[in-house]
Amino acid sequence: MVATIRHEDIVKVPKALLHDHLDGGLRPATIVELAAEAGHELPTTDPEALGRWFVEAADSGSLERYLETFAHTVAVMQTASSLRRVARECAQDLAADGVVYAEVRYAPEQHLERDLSLDQVVEAVLAGFVEGSELAAAAGTPIRVGTLLTAMRHAARSQEIAELAVRHRDAGVVGFDIAGAEAGFPPTRHLDAFEYLQRENFHFTIHAGEAFGLPSIWQAIQWCGADRLGHGVRIVDDITPGSEPVLGRLAAYVRDKRIPLELCPSSNVQTGAAASIGEHPIGLLRDLRFRVTVNTDNRLMSGTSMSREMALLVDAFGYGWKELQWFTINAMKSAFIPFDERLKIIDEVIKPAYAKLLG
Repeated sequence: MVATIRHEDIVKVPKALLHDHLDGGLRPATIVELAAEAGHELPTTDPEALGRWFVEAADSGSLERYLETFAHTVAVMQTASSLRRVARECAQDLAADGVVYAEVRYAPEQHLERDLSLDQVVEAVLAGFVEGSELAAAAGTPIRVGTLLTAMRHAARSQEIAELAVRHRDAGVVGFDIAGAEAGFPPTRHLDAFEYLQRENFHFTIHAGEAFGLPSIWQAIQWCGADRLGHGVRIVDDITPGSEPVLGRLAAYVRDKRIPLELCPSSNVQTGAAASIGEHPIGLLRDLRFRVTVNTDNRLMSGTSMSREMALLVDAFGYGWKELQWFTINAMKSAFIPFDERLKIIDEVIKPAYAKLLG
């Protein structure tokens, strides 16, 4: 029965995560320690209070205000050792939550204040993920972590970051992304980067349809050629509700093409993209069989984890193990690693675990 699915039960099942920001998932205690080393002033130096501050500051209903909280996390991620530590702990924390595959993204251009080069930033993060994955495996919670390099949409370095991603594609970088405030900064500003990535046969996703709506989704897909949509929650604006919902041209295209939606329920509520978990469009989009995936976005700012996000959906929509498996396989199908490697995780890790629960 659905009522028997508890958070602690969800922790034990394998999960796949496609949309998680490295600078949005630090441990509060780590921020306090690294801030002391860097001489950066924090709202509070009590880790528990600091964790609460991040959630409260991010819970504003505004994407712009939400993004301001990153000033503190990015400030303590400016050295190779701090980046390595944050990445290592990220892998460990995700693995402890039952995540078996994760794609974690960050913007290298935001970590250059202490004279690191872009390549040094990437190398430090990749090394941290390797260390964290090894420690997780030793603890009995194996995880595979792929890295997405993000370019900031208000800046002018997307081509440089795209080339950086391709340069490190054989070392663990599996994709590219653009992020930041959507309004006034359309993805079409970065067409050169996207065209380059397509020529290089490289995967990319685009933050779209979170704060700006259908035009950003249309541009991300039809102009830029995105493989996935970062959030994409506003695709619901192209669906006429009713006993038999009617899909507009864009929504139908997204569903027909099986374009994955990287939905982040708690984060979407915080930024005002959804009114509440119970009113989140994920329910309708799942019913209409869009390629829906469940993600954390920023675990620190949302005070969340993959298990918590799934538990919230269980409570709000009455989902059972069948639905949680569906979300998980959707994510794994949509990952940016090779097909045979995706299939192996689905067939050898995810399906056997859920088969025991589904009977």
